[in-house]
Amino acid sequence: MTNKNYTSRPEDRFTFGLWTIGNRGRDPFGAEVREKLTPVQIVEILAEVGAYGVNFHDNDLVPIDATTSERDKIVSEFRAALEAHNVRVPMATVSLFSDPVFRDGAFTANDPAVRAYALQKTCAAMDLGKEFDAEMFVLWGGREGTETDACRNPADAVKRFRDALNYLVEYSISQKYDYKFALEAKPNEPRGDIYFPTTGSYLALIETLDHKELVGVNPEVAHETMAGLNFTHAVAQAWEAGKLFHIDLNDQMPGRYDQDFRFGSANPKQAFFLVKFLEDVGYAGMRHFDAHAYRTSDYEDVKDFARGCMRTYLILKEKAQRWNADKEIQGIIREIHEAGDGVPQVAKFSKHHKAQLDAYEFNRHELAQKSLPYERLDQLTMDILFGVR
Repeated sequence: MTNKNYTSRPEDRFTFGLWTIGNRGRDPFGAEVREKLTPVQIVEILAEVGAYGVNFHDNDLVPIDATTSERDKIVSEFRAALEAHNVRVPMATVSLFSDPVFRDGAFTANDPAVRAYALQKTCAAMDLGKEFDAEMFVLWGGREGTETDACRNPADAVKRFRDALNYLVEYSISQKYDYKFALEAKPNEPRGDIYFPTTGSYLALIETLDHKELVGVNPEVAHETMAGLNFTHAVAQAWEAGKLFHIDLNDQMPGRYDQDFRFGSANPKQAFFLVKFLEDVGYAGMRHFDAHAYRTSDYEDVKDFARGCMRTYLILKEKAQRWNADKEIQGIIREIHEAGDGVPQVAKFSKHHKAQLDAYEFNRHELAQKSLPYERLDQLTMDILFGVR
């Protein structure tokens, strides 16, 4: 049923990170422009705008140097806010990029003590996430990279990262946490080059893990777009492989720094095909908005930013339903997929099928002349997006 008001509902499964709503607008050329919010205040804002859940890095919630009593107080207050506002924590993650100790990476760092500390810190973050019943654990290796390959053999980095993942999955199993792990790729920034720069890189790594069934990917719009790639294609590959465990929604202009714009605000056509894909295949996971409001925003405008992310998704979801129901569009789709009578369908190899394939006489000239009205199809798509169809 169409949501004519484009207002979020729990079944939409929209989530935000503490770090997104709580972003204070600092950038490399300027200091913070918004006052710091507590985790409780962020939960209150998310409840006000109608979000389903909130996600966090360990140090978004508990400062890295907090005492045990300070930690317990923060956790208690956060839990009370979640319960009071009926906000869930579906995903947790760990910061292995902010503190100076990780300046040379975490799991791939050359110093064995840093690698061991990264494991200790991540296990503690997993413990923290389970205190709030998180089901997904995301890993983004923001410092797992180089400015010069003189510092380490990249094959050693791959091995170190694999060893860390195997350790963390085994820890989850030993604790009966039932976590699924989602790996998030990015080509560069904050490092000059980051190992595993694309979703496809992680899909290849996952196949080498001890418990590959528990590890998938968390593609992000901005990160794949930074690499100049088609994000929907990356998501589709992950989905087809059964590895689309989580997804980060935002927007990005190609060739720029990591912008994390409001979802659909830079490339609405790309966002349309992404939403259409997720809805068509029945993706049932969280729709997580890893985006930031403009540095010019105050917190009232931040609320509009959050509402805008969810509203745009719902608008595009309705547009996708309209696209799927459009008789002319579907007629073109059927036409371009039609095959002639008796054409052997591509199937699993068998001697019988190969004999059919060899016996059929293809007319390549006729095939080359078949009408493929993609210009018309694309313009009909634009008409729907522009609201004139």
